[in-house]
Amino acid sequence: MMWSRTPRTPRTPRRQLRLVLRTVAATLAGAALLAIVGVVVVMRQGWYNVAAVEQHWQPVFTALESGLRYSVRHHARDVVVPTLTPAMVEQGVKVYAQHCVQCHGAPGVAPGLTSTALQPAPGPLVHMTQRWQPNELYWIVSNGIKMTGMPAWQFHLSEREMWQVVALIQRLPRISPAEGAALFATPPEPAGEAQAAMARGRPDADRGRIAFTQYACQGCHVVPGVTGPRVDVGPSLKDFSQQRYIAGRLANNEDNLVRWIRDPQQVKPGSAMPSLQVSERDARDMAHWLLSEPAR
Repeated sequence: MMWSRTPRTPRTPRRQLRLVLRTVAATLAGAALLAIVGVVVVMRQGWYNVAAVEQHWQPVFTALESGLRYSVRHHARDVVVPTLTPAMVEQGVKVYAQHCVQCHGAPGVAPGLTSTALQPAPGPLVHMTQRWQPNELYWIVSNGIKMTGMPAWQFHLSEREMWQVVALIQRLPRISPAEGAALFATPPEPAGEAQAAMARGRPDADRGRIAFTQYACQGCHVVPGVTGPRVDVGPSLKDFSQQRYIAGRLANNEDNLVRWIRDPQQVKPGSAMPSLQVSERDARDMAHWLLSEPAR
């Protein structure tokens, strides 16, 4: 007896689509599981360095920054912005000088030495109006940002004072370095004993790269090799070694760059670049790194 094979039912376009979707879903689920396992292994083994002298990997930083933007935008959507008056700006100067300048600095005024070593760096606020709306700025001031050192000021300031700070931040881009120095200047912090006692030694490019992060240079500049946001407060330092002049005045060499890093106002009075109280050793290492091949 001959058995005949039953003809296979041809797949319809709908069945083919379901098969493709199931395959894609299984692939994505498998990839997600592998990613979770990979993260767990990295964390449990302690391979991710949490030291403040080691920055986040750029993809990690970018992911966290993107999450921050979406989170603030979502939570601040119902904040009603009052009329921000010149009188509020004037009062905001006093609040900002007392509570904010030590971490964020101001036009013509550098932040305190301790805050510049925070990771992520607090950064200047002169460009915040390009990144955040007034309602979002208020939400950040009021609620703070976890794991950044930014406190929730609603527990220390009144609602009116927080709006005064927001009003001032709106005004900061139009304040010149000279005006900022007059409004917010604070006496420079004394150099620590360890810094004062540190020998000049031979310039160390690797140490210079770390020093860039400890003085929060990435808060104003895009620095190749240093993790940070895309900022336009100061010029990009990409290909800096190829520039002929520093600040348009000094020949671009290591000694002049050390002068500029340590005392920019002496080199170019009125410059937006503030004095960060950089030690001779740190400035020498930073200049050596910036002018070396890896920094390009």
